[in-house]
Amino acid sequence: MSDLAHGTQDAQVQAVKGSSNWYLIYKRLKKNKTALIGGYLIFFFIIVALIGPLFTVHDPLRVDYSTRLLPPSSDFWLGTDHNGRDIFTRLIHGMSITLYIGFLSVFVGMVIGVPMGILSGYYGKLLDTIIMRIVDVLLAFPGILLAIALVSVLGGSINNVIIAVGVFSIPGFARIVRGTTLAVSKLEYIEAVRALGASDLRIIFLHILPNIVSPIIVQATIRIAIAILIASGLSFLGLGAQPPIPEWGAMLSQGRSYMFDHPHVALFPGLAIVTVVLAFNLFGDGLRDAFDPRTRV
Repeated sequence: MSDLAHGTQDAQVQAVKGSSNWYLIYKRLKKNKTALIGGYLIFFFIIVALIGPLFTVHDPLRVDYSTRLLPPSSDFWLGTDHNGRDIFTRLIHGMSITLYIGFLSVFVGMVIGVPMGILSGYYGKLLDTIIMRIVDVLLAFPGILLAIALVSVLGGSINNVIIAVGVFSIPGFARIVRGTTLAVSKLEYIEAVRALGASDLRIIFLHILPNIVSPIIVQATIRIAIAILIASGLSFLGLGAQPPIPEWGAMLSQGRSYMFDHPHVALFPGLAIVTVVLAFNLFGDGLRDAFDPRTRV
């Protein structure tokens, strides 16, 4: 049989194994009801963020003091805030901002952290020492304090929040990817491929990276929840999205002055943050269990 035929057969075997593994993961995930609830909620939030603003009636930025601090009613489903703006409309418009910050900040951390972890775990020695010391420096600061310090230097805005939360996410990706790369790079078939003359770049992209996708996906899902929480905290402190942008953390901050007389102003933004963070955590935990090979189908 020719080398071409052998190569084609190997590719087919790998494709079948890959599809089989993903099917097993899907079956494990289906059995985890809490993970499915989290996944359905995330899907719902994404749909609302994309098309929800098209169906809102009120202007999320329009100030009308004649309707300020109204309780929930048929006209204003979740009531109005201290500036007479419809809270429901602002929550719908703010959902896209919250998810945008969460997804993009984690993407920034992943784009930087994953290559750092792969290079550190694959090459080791001096490069490993340098990268891990950089990671240790970032880990020396609590996440929220590091984000506050960065935003204080860069200034309060959504883009600066994304940068700050992205930097905070780098160490988590780097450490997990490094550990997984160390384990995968010591496998026999990696040694065999290297002995056949494959370049480091080919080994990393074709053999190591596909084997470390699962921990990256799990880490990204959980990190999105943390990113949303930190971004909301920064906005709550006045360091993130600035008024009148309908960001949930900023809405919660503005509503805290009316918590006793008009609790709905702070209650609904707070519940929105909790629900989104909980959904990502539930789904992330379910993914972690589904990707665990020791889990029985």
